[in-house]
Amino acid sequence: MEKKIKSLENRKESYKTSSHVLMSFKYAFNGISYVLKTSRNFKIQLIFAITTLMIGFLLQISTSNYVILIATIMSVLILEILNTSIESIVDLVVKKKFSSLAKISKDTSAGAVLLASINSVIIAVYIFVPKIKLLF
Repeated sequence: MEKKIKSLENRKESYKTSSHVLMSFKYAFNGISYVLKTSRNFKIQLIFAITTLMIGFLLQISTSNYVILIATIMSVLILEILNTSIESIVDLVVKKKFSSLAKISKDTSAGAVLLASINSVIIAVYIFVPKIKLLF
């Protein structure tokens, strides 16, 4: 929790919209950096992503299959970032009180990440199994 608070203190003027394009990129990279530092699930998904890309390289998958893998990986990572954002907003609004609507919001955003993860496994099986069968 302290990591989250320190990260928030560094963005004292977060209520402002940046008129400078480079600053907008800086804020976006700050968001990605925050998720990398604070989200265990994002780190796990990143490890799986790198492992999957290495397996694809070893199995010499086609360029089009690589593009499909990268798009699938990106969808999972994007949804994890959105999930973190939704959870942070909900925590900000409800503070430490229980709310059934807050639970629904958090559960459904986590569900979106789960569905994207299941989809990525299906795609990986579709791409890798034929290549692995050729090895045996």
